[in-house]
Amino acid sequence: MLLLRATNLTKHFGPEPVLEGVSFEVFAGDRIGLVGPNGCGKTTLLRILAALETADRGTVETRSGLRVGLVGQDAMIDSTRTVWEEAESAFQELFRLQEELLEVGTTMAQCSDPAELSRLERRYEAVQQELHRRKGFQLEHRIAEVLEGVGFRRSQFSQPVRTLSGGEQSRLALAKILLAEPELMLLDEPSNHLDVSATEWLEKYLLESKAAVILVSHDRYFLDRVTNRIIELFQGSVECYRGNFTAYRRQKEERLLVQKRTFEKQQQEIARMEEFIRRNFYGQKHAQAEDRRKKLERMERVPPPREITGPPMFFQKPPRSGDIVLRVEGLTKAFDQPLFQDLTFDVYRGQRWAIVGPNGSGKTTLLRCLVGLLKPDAGRAVLGHEVKIAYFDQHLADLDHSQRAVDVVIPREKFIEEPARRDLLARFGLTGDSALQTVAELSGGQRCRVALARLAAAGANLLVLDEPTNHLDIWARESLAKALKEFPGTLIFVSHDRHFIDQLADHLVVLLPPKGARVFPGNYSAWQYTLAQEAKMSTPVQSGGDGDGQPTDEGVDSIPDEKRTSTLVTRKASKPRRKRQFPYRKTEDIERDILEKEARKQEILELLCTRAVLRDGEQVKKLKAELADVEEALALLYAHWEEAVELNG
Repeated sequence: MLLLRATNLTKHFGPEPVLEGVSFEVFAGDRIGLVGPNGCGKTTLLRILAALETADRGTVETRSGLRVGLVGQDAMIDSTRTVWEEAESAFQELFRLQEELLEVGTTMAQCSDPAELSRLERRYEAVQQELHRRKGFQLEHRIAEVLEGVGFRRSQFSQPVRTLSGGEQSRLALAKILLAEPELMLLDEPSNHLDVSATEWLEKYLLESKAAVILVSHDRYFLDRVTNRIIELFQGSVECYRGNFTAYRRQKEERLLVQKRTFEKQQQEIARMEEFIRRNFYGQKHAQAEDRRKKLERMERVPPPREITGPPMFFQKPPRSGDIVLRVEGLTKAFDQPLFQDLTFDVYRGQRWAIVGPNGSGKTTLLRCLVGLLKPDAGRAVLGHEVKIAYFDQHLADLDHSQRAVDVVIPREKFIEEPARRDLLARFGLTGDSALQTVAELSGGQRCRVALARLAAAGANLLVLDEPTNHLDIWARESLAKALKEFPGTLIFVSHDRHFIDQLADHLVVLLPPKGARVFPGNYSAWQYTLAQEAKMSTPVQSGGDGDGQPTDEGVDSIPDEKRTSTLVTRKASKPRRKRQFPYRKTEDIERDILEKEARKQEILELLCTRAVLRDGEQVKKLKAELADVEEALALLYAHWEEAVELNG
């Protein structure tokens, strides 16, 4: 069922259009990821679809009576109500139906006219069915579930809305939209103020919701888990792709290859024609040269490849530190309640440690204790020999907002010529006049890039980063991850981006108040897999065991699809080693192949659900044959992966 059709949308805020001829359709069941670099117009497009802004040209047609809800990036709520009362206001229509049901029931009890009673009975049944359909008799349970899902504690339910922080108000606005259940939800970076567990809850909620969704997000895991279509917005126009973000990236590479070949071929032809015209326009072949000149004028030019790239970020090689970079002994800190107690670990040169945990668990507090900006209640954090720290503050408080970007990028103890400073800023994606603006005039993403450039100029061998991916688009995050991978120093960071953590971390500090903290060797996917295995081992086995009361070893199939990324946990060391059946390969290489095959499998399954394909018997036959090949290849890859995990060590 068609819900919305956007046709030729165009919008200007200056001489260059933000949107130019944007057209697409949204159907029931669509979960669309709207992606593109920062500043490309994603928020503007969502506001036009929600009728909060008007396009200069073009139309937005919606199905009659379509209910649309929009949550912006930093939604604020001006209300005198409590958190619970504000969330409850999302159900105004259902409360009206409940009141009508009560009124109709009361009238029926007093009615003696058979015709009127029959009419009232039909109305009573219709209202009751509508309330059942929209779960109108479970409102309190739904409110509590959603508020807790987005990260509110029960103790906050009675808190006045106006006392909430900006992030909490954004979460409350998101909760209201989820509770209202419009038929089309427009979500602009909904996970911005959510921790990892709340983001995972939101993924599950959206997957179970019947509403169509258009969401903007820079979280690759979130996009991969939730979306079944991708719309790429770039240079004012859109391209549509089937499948999730991983499928989009593969299809994008294939399109780019064709675009590059076509563009280069035409450019070569144009160059040959121009050279012929230049050499012969005033000679004996003037007529031929004139003919080619006219052909050039009439030629429909192939646009350059539609390629989105991140800035070429780079951190210089720092001076070598001692083997032990940081020693943490008995570190303890509490405010209203204990955050972490008796925390002890060593960070060695070249390691990459991520600190993870729910909002309010003390991640930033721990970082500030480690770098000496906050005094712990007990214990200590001692730096190793020749360790130099550079700290990235998520609030960017150390940037002087009155200075130009090109001036504030200089570390205090260094002098760098202005051309070199501008080169440094360009390397982090701040080019042209933006480098000459004051920090106060820059966007959040631009300020983040200035802070990262300043960090790179410091020449530190220990980088301590608090949410460095905030305000960065997917392509900039990938560039930052690549630069940090290549950085030969040591890294400690906080992030809610699971893909970013998986790419970088080899150790985790997991904060779980009031339970305490846990040090874990591995990345986020390995941690999640370990939790799943621990939960499985702690659950009594009812049936299907191996005969001795122990849980059956289910192997790689027990890992959730979205968690099959880089580092995975090995089998028990006591298991007998077996002989190799496959050639030696690194587990990371096998996992990359598994991801590619799984993405292709998902794409085939989605194609087999489309009407156009189902009408083409030959195409269905080819896709089913390919699906069988992909599943067979996956079975071999999983077996190869298990062998590599056991024997490569």
